[in-house]
Amino acid sequence: MKAILGRKIGMTQVFTEDGTVIPVTVVEAGPVKVVQKKTVEKDGYNAIQVGFSDVKEKKVNKPLKGHFDKAGVEYKKYLREFKVENIDEYEVGQEIKADVFSAGDKVDVIGISKGKGFQGVIKRHNQSRGPESHGSKYHRAVGSLGASSFPSRVFKTKKLPGHMGHERVTVQNLEVVRVDAEKNLILIKGAVPGPKGGLLTIKQSIKA
Repeated sequence: MKAILGRKIGMTQVFTEDGTVIPVTVVEAGPVKVVQKKTVEKDGYNAIQVGFSDVKEKKVNKPLKGHFDKAGVEYKKYLREFKVENIDEYEVGQEIKADVFSAGDKVDVIGISKGKGFQGVIKRHNQSRGPESHGSKYHRAVGSLGASSFPSRVFKTKKLPGHMGHERVTVQNLEVVRVDAEKNLILIKGAVPGPKGGLLTIKQSIKA
């Protein structure tokens, strides 16, 4: 399982040799450091814990500070785990860079989508509005909820107004267009979740 953490920089476009325009998202991918190895014998599964984005010592609490000091790794802002098949390929302190991927690879990108605040059903659930005439009195409200004297309540999972966005989103089977190992940049075809500067997890696609 190839994987890395990154930060979304923004979108641009690149041109192929035949002049085709490809919209791409530029991601600052890594470098990440291996902070901990988890094994079947000790933890029940094989995985590596990696850290991304350096942070000042004063911004790290004591338990995490001890965790990083034990590994001999610089203090990191983000910690994530990736399951791996062969744990012996990795060592604590090892650096993983953007060149773990190459052009043509298929990846899944995980991020937190942009938050859109409290929204009504038309924007949140794509419902239709009522008549716009003056006598209607029903324009952008919720439709029938289908409950009467029995069961005298609104069923769960009804599509109602509420908080929209700011949730974990995975976009699958995106193509890596270009990798710049020196600048730690990965150019991914199409759009990925989240705002500029948002944390992204880039993994080898499970459906490729």
